[in-house]
Amino acid sequence: MTLISPPKSLDQLTGQEIEKKAAIGKIVTYTIGNLTSTYVKEGFQWLLPVVLSQSTDPLWPDPNASIETRIEVDIYGKPVRTMSSMIVHKLIAASTVYPKLFILAPNIRIEKSDRGKTGKHIYEFTQLDFEIQNATSQNVFTTVENALYLLIEGLKKDMKETLAAINRLDALPTLELPFKIFDRADLEAKYGETWEDDITSEITQPVWITNLPREFYDFEDFTTGKWDNYDLLMPKFGEVLSGSKREYDYHKIIKKMEQHGVRKENYSLIIQMAKEGRLKPSAGAGLGLERIIAYLTGVKHIAECQPFPRVPGIVHEL
Repeated sequence: MTLISPPKSLDQLTGQEIEKKAAIGKIVTYTIGNLTSTYVKEGFQWLLPVVLSQSTDPLWPDPNASIETRIEVDIYGKPVRTMSSMIVHKLIAASTVYPKLFILAPNIRIEKSDRGKTGKHIYEFTQLDFEIQNATSQNVFTTVENALYLLIEGLKKDMKETLAAINRLDALPTLELPFKIFDRADLEAKYGETWEDDITSEITQPVWITNLPREFYDFEDFTTGKWDNYDLLMPKFGEVLSGSKREYDYHKIIKKMEQHGVRKENYSLIIQMAKEGRLKPSAGAGLGLERIIAYLTGVKHIAECQPFPRVPGIVHEL
């Protein structure tokens, strides 16, 4: 793995680096405006985020999770954690009031320090997190593919000078829809443990990867052993999105929690709603905004897309 030097803080930038940072900031602004506009036009309701909660993503047993510290504090006599993902909130919201929703959700995941030089990890980031009641994985694929197609075509049309300033105008391809789909088990059989790096280096268009053993809320077919979930990989960059069709059956949720040692007391509401039959079938995903912007801008380190870099192992004053 190539080790990437972390970006500088704003006060340390040279004149040329300031110009590049400003150009990236314009791409960030355009990306957020374009994506949120697309989702609103598609009938999604835009919800405000949550930062502290008793319930958040366990990030277990996802093999790609690498959390060094979980931040927990007491407020009003109750223990709460900083948000690592709003997945539980999305499931409750989509099952009750908001059947088609999205959130610009801040996430705090204190990654191990050695991930600071991968170029792909930061300990604070934002997801465009969305959920659709009674949806399939294919519904999610279509939603994401259309949104990214419109985003890249819009950038090439409206942000030519900015893209040219960071040498990305000719680097962004016209996306070919629909994206190809690969099964993780097939890739493992072909490439071995390095399948993700290998397929990322080969592709020239985004691809979906399905059937990834993960957390209790991702849908698993107990008969076949396959998972109805997915990651989206971008050429040369890697994963920018994770999602799934969701579990809503009470007995399956309980069995998977017990199997993976998930603390049920942290998920009492979702368990109760599932038991009462009020947890609705849904599917959704979280698109990492910094990651998709890193792909669009071609930066060496994802934290270059942040005004105040949040690099594992490094704490700046701001």
